[in-house]
Amino acid sequence: MQTTQSQRTNKNGGGNLTGVQSAPERSEKLIEGASTAEPSMEGGTELADTERAEYIGEGFPIGFMPGVSVAEEEDAGSEAVSMALFLDKLSERLAFERMGTRLYDGLINKCETLSEPPMGGTLDEVREIREEEHRHFLLLNDAVTKLGGDPTVMSPSANVAAVASQGIMQVIMDPRTSIAQSLQVILTAELTDTAGWDMLCELADELGHSDLADEFRQAWENEEKHVMNIQSWLSNTVMARAAG
Repeated sequence: MQTTQSQRTNKNGGGNLTGVQSAPERSEKLIEGASTAEPSMEGGTELADTERAEYIGEGFPIGFMPGVSVAEEEDAGSEAVSMALFLDKLSERLAFERMGTRLYDGLINKCETLSEPPMGGTLDEVREIREEEHRHFLLLNDAVTKLGGDPTVMSPSANVAAVASQGIMQVIMDPRTSIAQSLQVILTAELTDTAGWDMLCELADELGHSDLADEFRQAWENEEKHVMNIQSWLSNTVMARAAG
């Protein structure tokens, strides 16, 4: 998120200058300027879509799991592929729990700095959620190791999860965002995390890892509580502000 001149002005009592309908004369100049500007390179959206479609058509994946050849990946029923899929999804949750721990580190720092715990909650409750996220990370780290995998591997699904969560992390670490804004993006992360644990439980059961499935269900129940807490704190904060 960039700091614009309008944002700096607004802090000193000025208005938000980003609206087009509220400033028709400036919007006309903007449109005029855009129409007279020359492109920096040949092409446009159609060319970009065409070139992207060529890459999509090639079917080249975003990554591979260690120890599984392309030929083995084509054999969807093989034991090696099933284990690779399981390790890939474990790695995905591992990456997400690592990020989740850091999200709560950022929220705690913001709450401590502003002396403002979530409305309806306490800083100790936030710290407890942070510790549960870290325990989930350690659980997954151990699970990958016991299955013969490498928890430091950036698997394809972990890679996608890391990229998808970058925006959430940026919002939390931005010193300008409020507690409410931070809770909003953490809620997004927690909802995604809960769905991910639910799938992981089903996958563990399907592949015969009932002991891991039981441990994963406990983590899923923790995440369900996280969602309920964050939703409540966010709602309390927004409604209190609406009431003045």
